[in-house]
Amino acid sequence: MTGRLQGKTAAITGAASGIGLECARILIEEGAEVVLIDRAADRLATLCQDLGPAAKPLVVDLLDGKQVSSMLPKIEALVGPLDIFHANAGAYIGGPAAEGDPDAWDRMLNLNINAAFRSVQAVLPAMIERKTGDIIFTSSVAGVVPVIWEPVYTASKFAVQAFLHATRRQVSQYGIRMGAVLPGPVVTALIDDWPREKMEEALASGSLMQPREVAEAVLFMLTRSRGVVIRDLVILPNSLDL
Repeated sequence: MTGRLQGKTAAITGAASGIGLECARILIEEGAEVVLIDRAADRLATLCQDLGPAAKPLVVDLLDGKQVSSMLPKIEALVGPLDIFHANAGAYIGGPAAEGDPDAWDRMLNLNINAAFRSVQAVLPAMIERKTGDIIFTSSVAGVVPVIWEPVYTASKFAVQAFLHATRRQVSQYGIRMGAVLPGPVVTALIDDWPREKMEEALASGSLMQPREVAEAVLFMLTRSRGVVIRDLVILPNSLDL
């Protein structure tokens, strides 16, 4: 790697697995110090030991609003002023709306929408004061294309896109860049509840991506000239029929 993020600090939610973990890994490879935020304390400790001294664990329950709103001082105690915040944590529920479990929807919507928005609100004032910073959302192609087999998840990502771009226009005057990476299906725990036949078909056809491929896209977004913002970066498996 080239050390393009040497001296930078970052924090990533949902960093104990999947896209969040691979984003932490690639940012560390490029020289950043990274706070991995998750509720899985034991797994975070093990991962950070494996990743080395640039990886710092921070246990936060993202469904506890008070914990989320008070996390910035804890982040800064680990790495100092924050340059990059990646609101990555999320959950997935697919299936017909008429057959869904609204209680399960509530939990997903709280994580995908409320926790994401609250976490960004927690870090924005300090970035505004410093007049610099990057905020990345892990969104989804479902945030711009209504996906027929996942209506509630799609709705949550449309909400993310709306919040992102309205807020981006508010804070760009302070030198803050905000953008979203919008992947198609990725091999993570989020798609564990896909129908078995759909999963087997996707694996056989090569229409699933790996988390590292998403992390490479995030790194691309973060390493553009400060005068350029990658507002939305949609990445899809080449064989995905969508």
